[in-house]
Amino acid sequence: MKNINKNILFFLGFLSLVVAAGCKKTYLDSEQLSAYAPENLNNLVAMKAALNGLGAATRREFFGDSAPMLTESIFSDVAVEGTTDKNTPAQDLISRITPDANLNSDDYNKIGWYWDNEFVAVRQANTIISNIDRPTYSSEAEKNLILGSALFYRAYNYYRLVHQFGDVPLLLQDLESPKADFYSTKREVILAKLKTDLEFGQTWVTDGGNKGEVSKGAVSHLLTKVNLALGKFDDAIASANNVINGGKYGMMTARFGSTASDASKNVIWDLHRMDNKAIAANREALFLVIDRENFVGFTANGSQLMRNTVPAWHFANVKTPSGATAIVDAVSAEIPLTRMYGRGIGRYRGTPYSTKYIWTDNTDYRHAKGMWMDMTDLVYNNPALKNSSNAADRALYGQPLQPYSASNLAQRFTNGALDTIRHWFGWPHYKVFINSTNALANDPYWTPPRGTNTDWYVFRLAETYLLRAEAYYWKGDLGLAMADINVVRARANATLLTNASAVTIGTILDERARELYWEEPRKTELTRIAYIFAQTGKAAYNGKVYTTAAFSDNNFMYDRIMEKNDFYKNQVPTLQGVNYKIAPYHVLWPVPASAQRFNTDGRINQNKGYAGYELNVPALDKLP
Repeated sequence: MKNINKNILFFLGFLSLVVAAGCKKTYLDSEQLSAYAPENLNNLVAMKAALNGLGAATRREFFGDSAPMLTESIFSDVAVEGTTDKNTPAQDLISRITPDANLNSDDYNKIGWYWDNEFVAVRQANTIISNIDRPTYSSEAEKNLILGSALFYRAYNYYRLVHQFGDVPLLLQDLESPKADFYSTKREVILAKLKTDLEFGQTWVTDGGNKGEVSKGAVSHLLTKVNLALGKFDDAIASANNVINGGKYGMMTARFGSTASDASKNVIWDLHRMDNKAIAANREALFLVIDRENFVGFTANGSQLMRNTVPAWHFANVKTPSGATAIVDAVSAEIPLTRMYGRGIGRYRGTPYSTKYIWTDNTDYRHAKGMWMDMTDLVYNNPALKNSSNAADRALYGQPLQPYSASNLAQRFTNGALDTIRHWFGWPHYKVFINSTNALANDPYWTPPRGTNTDWYVFRLAETYLLRAEAYYWKGDLGLAMADINVVRARANATLLTNASAVTIGTILDERARELYWEEPRKTELTRIAYIFAQTGKAAYNGKVYTTAAFSDNNFMYDRIMEKNDFYKNQVPTLQGVNYKIAPYHVLWPVPASAQRFNTDGRINQNKGYAGYELNVPALDKLP
């Protein structure tokens, strides 16, 4: 706790003092927060508290039921929306994802959440930037550290916006009055501005702050992504080198932290334990969000990551071959599977690509027994089986679940329906298992089945290596790209790559899928890569060449998804009769219709494939 910024606690009480009495609508979002009152941002403590508020806002993407990160994942090759007891989730994306649809709901998707909250964060960062000269600082360095951190948060949110929505309005100053004349600015113009801002931040932000604050490593890491997006591959290598070779950070290759003495585990387990992420010994964390049970104002139910990502094995759907109930989820059971693995509902349904196909060797720690869970690693734990009149059922108690097959399909699941979408798939137990002494200990529904409060990685050094590998790939330096991928693979005890000529962007995307589950915004990164293919004209491993002119009609992201995601490729039906579908234009999300409806004196352009695109005007090609 010593390394956690105590100003986070202060911010929660300070927030009510720094918001103005009257809300000033930006018309970019439907629930805009009140503006910070500039007169209250007149001292260093207030500025730091405002920055901590941006850190808390960043946290919300990863946490909560149907967390926004789920939406990023299902527009990709690694996952689909697995909720099959209703027909509202984003499964048939062609019919479900429209500008006028419900774009911000646990039961639909969180596209609208991203639009709203990222622009809220941009405005909060602009408030700090616009009022940077109000406090008295001890030095220019102290002032520029605050400014560089605010610029980082603005860049972090704009980097996401331009790869989720494409051309969007560019806001560089705090708003002092309502606006209804926003215009979209070209994505390339926005990215160029982010590069300039992050280069400033890279100079002034330090690595000596508290965990949860912006670090120099985080700034350089984000700058690497921006450099890649701009096609500046030498600059991307240089900014990645600032992190990798800077002396502050290093890959965690030896056992460490509270779990180091557990001989049944390995360094990957240590790396992802909730109480090891923010400790000083962990040199791999570049940027964290902090979430603790004893933080005033933080929700008691925390991340709910296990609820989102673990299959719904506990729904009494799993049967023995004779048809008896196989599993119970009582936390007091003799074999308490709920406490051991969590209570999931299968919202995040990993694809066969991410749960099976990419695991190509038997040595990888990330897919080892005890680290990765398959359904056949669970056991029959229904106490009634011990006293069953059926000898075969009695023998099953405590034994691993049998693989499902066509011969026992009707017996194994309720109503004869084998809903393997929601109830039967593998998951990275080492990543999502979050045990706790939660305050709601008397409520078995909350503790620990859903997953609770935990710090979480936003940027980690392993990704920096994979970003540098990508820069080397774009330059054609495949040997260096392979070497960086092997740094990540070596730590995971995976078989090292030896054929540099076989390295493609697919090699890097496979490794990202293995390493960055629920850390990378997969849709954002696939769109960024799709843009690079379109901008450079470099042929992809599928032999295709893409263009920016036809970006929404023919792009690498869609082709990658249709190659790897069996659900979309085969238009698999759910039990509700909804078929999984995706289209090329989903490379960009729709701008919510409400953002355009109230922007009466301007034009926020709509993306191709969605209603309203025909009303677009040329996007701005220079800074406001």
